Amino acid sequence: MAVPSDAHLDRLRALISQMDSVLVCYSGGIDSALVLAVAHEVLGEKAVGMTAVSPSLAPYEKQAAVSLAKQIGSRHELVDSSEIDDPRYQVNNADRCFYCKSELYRISSIKQQEWSLGHVVNGTNLDDLGDYRPGLLAAKEAGVRSPLVECEFRKDDVRRVAQLLGVPIWDKPASACLSSRLPYGTSVTRERLAQIGGLEAELLALGFRQVRVRWHALGALHDGEANSKNALARLEFGATDLARAFEQRDVVVDAAKRYGFQYVTLDLQGYRTGSHNEVLVGRHLRLV
Repeated sequence: MAVPSDAHLDRLRALISQMDSVLVCYSGGIDSALVLAVAHEVLGEKAVGMTAVSPSLAPYEKQAAVSLAKQIGSRHELVDSSEIDDPRYQVNNADRCFYCKSELYRISSIKQQEWSLGHVVNGTNLDDLGDYRPGLLAAKEAGVRSPLVECEFRKDDVRRVAQLLGVPIWDKPASACLSSRLPYGTSVTRERLAQIGGLEAELLALGFRQVRVRWHALGALHDGEANSKNALARLEFGATDLARAFEQRDVVVDAAKRYGFQYVTLDLQGYRTGSHNEVLVGRHLRLV
């Protein structure tokens, strides 16, 4: 069987081959999955996927990452991450992602040495560079390489090459950690993350393809705190799911109530990346 070829793919294979051995920061999303798939193809056992496990990683995403790594055939390691214990992360200011990624890359550096690997790499692509993503600074400070950026991949290139290689999630919708569902200034807690993740999992089980549960406090916050049962769920569905979500609103509302949300609202703008960033003056997720 002929090995698929593509200009972007050829560059990526060549670059990873030059690295000799890599630790791939692998979330289970399509970007890091492609890097892991190519690294495994080129380097075999000298490529290791590492997934950081914390309350901000939805259980369904963890399970999906494990399953995909098995399909790829790569070595895959789950490691515990403790960013939620960092007060700077808990307070949930606009730079929260910096502290999350700093913890990820701190762990990666330790495991890189433990597993005798030459480089730590991530799944950042060129389209990410135009976003407000403090985690990019953490990667730079840690010396983490971004093969997709170095090989000039945009998101469309990632999906095209992943499909070419038969990566089954080539068209998977974008995903992000559960903490991104909380407005800035609202503390990140284990209880809130479990509440959000549980409802999202149930909505996905109902057949919705893309959904975000945005958590909003009802009434004033005191030092960033509010009872998790005194919260509103602002639900963002993908464009193809929006009408169906309205038609099945009774089922959707019942699910939200079971997870402790007092009120449930459907965001008529639908899903968009990083909607909580829309309140940041000059720091919208997509800078245009």
